[in-house]
Amino acid sequence: MLKAGEVYENPVTGERSVMMGEHIHPEMEERFTMLRGRVGFRLAGRVSIAESGVVLIAPPGTPHDWWNAGSEEAVIRCEMRPAARFEAMIRNAFGLAIDGKVNKKGMPNLLQLAVFAREFADVIQFTHPPRIVQSILFGVLTPPARLLGYRGSYPSYLTHGPSSIISVEPLTLN
Repeated sequence: MLKAGEVYENPVTGERSVMMGEHIHPEMEERFTMLRGRVGFRLAGRVSIAESGVVLIAPPGTPHDWWNAGSEEAVIRCEMRPAARFEAMIRNAFGLAIDGKVNKKGMPNLLQLAVFAREFADVIQFTHPPRIVQSILFGVLTPPARLLGYRGSYPSYLTHGPSSIISVEPLTLN
């Protein structure tokens, strides 16, 4: 399990957290504590800017997105509850990046994305394209992807984890 202070770094994008656009966590609460800087949020359709000391909560099933909204580095503490499956998703996403299996934006190819999205649909769901489009597209792509050896989760990423764990508690947005 993730321990306080561990942050995974994606060497391709430079991210120290996962921010892939507006999404929901069907079964998890995501809590953000602003430590420094300005962070923009879209939470349940409302856009706001949060500064140091503010705590925002995205309850399970609530569409949300977040980004650096200032000219300086922003630092936040992000907590996921419960986090076990989220940790597995992060280890796999960043493991693919470490192994060079993503593009310059940190996204895997469509076949890998299809099996990954289906594997972690209980953890994260993106709001665009619409879920019905995602379900149909990923449903069609998953069987050939599996035949070609793609998996939604790779045991090597779960047991060893990404090699670039940084011992810093807060997340930094550049």
